[in-house]
Amino acid sequence: MEQGLPIQSAFTVPVGRVRWQICALVFFATTVNYLDRTVISYLKPYLATEFGWSPVQEAAYYADIEMAFKLAYALGMLFAGRLMDKTGTRIGYALATFLWSVAACAHAIVASAFGFGMVRAFLGVTEAGNFPAAVKVTAEWFPRKERALATGIFNSGTNVGAILVPLSVPLMAEVWGWRFAFIITGALGFIWVVLWLWLYRTPKEHRSVTAAELDYIHSDQVEESGEERVPWLELLRYRQTWAFALGKLLSDPVWWFYLFWLPDFLRKEYGLTAAADIMWPSAMVYIISTAGSVFGGWLPFKLINAGMPVFKARKMSMLIYAFSVTPIVFAQYLGSINMWLAVAVIGLAASAHQAWSANIFTTVSDMFPKKATASVTGIGGMFGGLGGILLVLLVQKNMFVYYESIGNIQAGYFIMFLICGAAYLLAWLLMHLLVPKMDPVKL
Repeated sequence: MEQGLPIQSAFTVPVGRVRWQICALVFFATTVNYLDRTVISYLKPYLATEFGWSPVQEAAYYADIEMAFKLAYALGMLFAGRLMDKTGTRIGYALATFLWSVAACAHAIVASAFGFGMVRAFLGVTEAGNFPAAVKVTAEWFPRKERALATGIFNSGTNVGAILVPLSVPLMAEVWGWRFAFIITGALGFIWVVLWLWLYRTPKEHRSVTAAELDYIHSDQVEESGEERVPWLELLRYRQTWAFALGKLLSDPVWWFYLFWLPDFLRKEYGLTAAADIMWPSAMVYIISTAGSVFGGWLPFKLINAGMPVFKARKMSMLIYAFSVTPIVFAQYLGSINMWLAVAVIGLAASAHQAWSANIFTTVSDMFPKKATASVTGIGGMFGGLGGILLVLLVQKNMFVYYESIGNIQAGYFIMFLICGAAYLLAWLLMHLLVPKMDPVKL
């Protein structure tokens, strides 16, 4: 049974705080990552106007473009994890961010739906490097009892990125045009690459890390023998790998649904068309979800400090978050009373997802040694991408196009909200059956 420091001491000076500066860099990268992937959802009506797409073509082309991103992201996740384990996080993270920034800027030179599919695929395969790298950095820099908190903090960058997009991108598109919006958001990644290469080192190599902080970072970590690479097939032998992969398969598509379809839902459900009308409801969903991202890491941290075993604290927290998503099935009913009630309940579900996400990422470093964390995260990310592809193929592509053609898009969204409400409980149950106590893997 692990005991931790009080929550107040997690950020204090006596043991050092360089690890939190590293966490801030990862937060910045995750923010840029989500800025670049989310921009297109707010530029969809501009693209439809530019290229003369009908409403049915808009729904069909957008689903295809989204699927191209997800397919490439799923494949990229698998190789990104291996890249991070092989090259290390300093070089691997910088390379991935540089390439996805190039891909983000390249959207500005596209002139067709096929072209957008190509650059989205390039963006997907390169953006896949962010989370395997971020989880590996967290495993390198934080003791187990702080990892969920650190993961929650850097993962809140997804919310910040999603907040900034509706508040800025539609206005940029109105003033300077949609192409300029892609260039500005994409260029931010180049700034991050310079900062990362300048500031990042591993704890043992970082000159600002004190002996006390280094001892604290390794205070509850199991010593590992060797740094040899672990084959994929060996990782797939473990129930722990499949628990993480199935959890991502079921929960990741829900978050992507919010990212890529929330603006469309608000436009079609409530007739919002102007940039000023749509930006605040969209931003409010992610403002609410920011609280879940940080709280999601704080709750298990608090339970562990109170004496609860790590696996029990993690699972209890994740079950609470899974139940917190279920009110989303009433989003349209509440929205018929007042739009802001729908925004609130979708925001609650997004907040619960972020809390869930902070913990499911941390289960990897709970169960696997550092030399395998990026690879396992990549495997799980691949399954998350595959889940997103299946959702587009089986539900969104055919369903949205069909209901768009008959003028009843509300029915399509109701089916999606039912799927969102059930996904996390099913994911939690499968993870519990596979790894009841989340036993650490000895490679």
